[in-house]
Amino acid sequence: MQHDDVIWSVINGTFCSFKVKTKSQKFCRNEYSLTGLCNRSSCPLANSQYATVREEKGVCYLYMKTIERAAFQNKLWEKVKLSRNYEKALQQINENLIYWPRFLKHKCKQRFTKITQYLIRIRKLTLKRQKKLVPLSRKVERREKRREEKALVAAQLDNAIEKELLERLKKGTYGDIYNFPQHAFDQAIQEEEVSSESETEAEKEGAEEKEVEGEAEMDEDSDSGEVEYVAEEEFEESDEEIEEMNRHKLPGDDESSSSSDEEERKIRTRRKRPRVEIEYEQELEMPSTSKAKLKSRR
Repeated sequence: MQHDDVIWSVINGTFCSFKVKTKSQKFCRNEYSLTGLCNRSSCPLANSQYATVREEKGVCYLYMKTIERAAFQNKLWEKVKLSRNYEKALQQINENLIYWPRFLKHKCKQRFTKITQYLIRIRKLTLKRQKKLVPLSRKVERREKRREEKALVAAQLDNAIEKELLERLKKGTYGDIYNFPQHAFDQAIQEEEVSSESETEAEKEGAEEKEVEGEAEMDEDSDSGEVEYVAEEEFEESDEEIEEMNRHKLPGDDESSSSSDEEERKIRTRRKRPRVEIEYEQELEMPSTSKAKLKSRR
């Protein structure tokens, strides 16, 4: 038969594996402890009627222990799943602990509120982006840096050797004596084809531009030298119209028109005359040097 007072006297006076002593207080490490304190009212071993709230994988459960199940250790705790809604969960606690002591009921609600609060904080932290500090060793960094530099130098040498061999292969310096990988040769041929295609496309584009410019110039030249023929009906005037125009003309107009015609003819004749430039030289008779000497002696 279980006696709560005897159990508590043994636990409190002698030894308990779940008890932790400090300078000011005693704590309980039992997983079913309601408050985490080591005292008579909150001890899960010394109380035959006991209740607590636990969290398992983000879900809260209400655990209840009664004296009727004390003989069956596999059925000692009754487990009730609580709702995720806070108000509904509190209502479930009130319904299941309706005739239980007020202290247990109040502490279960308090524990449930604390658990819901830290679950909300966990969800917020998981959704929030966090910084992760990764330690780096200087030795590993130096080693990787040296390897990268060596690999870069080796790659440059390989590229230079490959280019030189390809040039010699194209020139045929060694004839047909070659042990050259086929894929590199095919790659070089493809690069040459691509470069030749790009050059031919550029040449074609330049030729097309020149053709377009030449066609535009030819069109302009052809437009300038075109001759159009017009029907005589548009410009011929009848004899009657000419006579009417002569009647309406004044005598002063005839004289002014004749004088203007003569001036135009003179200007045309002046323009048509060719210009000739004549150059001529004047020769002056210079006295001989012998006569000049005789005069100076006299």
